[in-house]
Amino acid sequence: MRILIIDDDTELCDLLTEYLTQEGFTISTCHDGQQGLTTALAGQHDFVILDVMLPGCSGIDLLRQLRRTSAVPVLMLTARGDAVDRIVGLEMGADDYLPKPFDPRELVARIRAIHRRGENGFGGRRTVPGKLTADDILLDLGTRTVFRNNAEVPLTAVEFSLLHALIKRIGQVVNREDLAQEVLGRKLEMFDRSIDVHISSLRKKLGHHVNGIERIKTVRSVGYMYTCS
Repeated sequence: MRILIIDDDTELCDLLTEYLTQEGFTISTCHDGQQGLTTALAGQHDFVILDVMLPGCSGIDLLRQLRRTSAVPVLMLTARGDAVDRIVGLEMGADDYLPKPFDPRELVARIRAIHRRGENGFGGRRTVPGKLTADDILLDLGTRTVFRNNAEVPLTAVEFSLLHALIKRIGQVVNREDLAQEVLGRKLEMFDRSIDVHISSLRKKLGHHVNGIERIKTVRSVGYMYTCS
């Protein structure tokens, strides 16, 4: 897997390059936001590790521009305790985040969890036969694409997996913790709103209602349920 690290901390980049190379990844680094964006848009990498604080172009701005044309998986590095950056990053299309400082083993675990979502660039698409439908939504499990009224809806790897997890249990309440384990490959941390932000993004992309019924219903203090008219 070819990973691009965009971070102005050269010492951290060197340490991560050494560690991730030992884990079997091929690593490239950029230390400037504009250079990082240009490199990421070239489409030569399968995964991006992106720091929020960058010279030349902030990580949030970089991600916003990247998501206009690319669905490459992105893991954002944020300052510990800075919930605003985490939420904004997820809203802009990041697949997950990791607060600094972190254990490199946790970084590898996050990368591999997103890898398992089956996004493009990890040796090709996974072949999963079948399709799921729910009112105006069709999920093609083989190509991991989603259509609403026959028009493709661009989703990140995590958003697709989250939608799949809900639709295959249509009409059932799914616990947030269960969704986190299935979709993010990890437990939710205290005050962790990752699942909630991804749900919000799905609602915006798919529409909040279908046939006058709320598409993804919030069950307070429990989780979410995909409804069907």
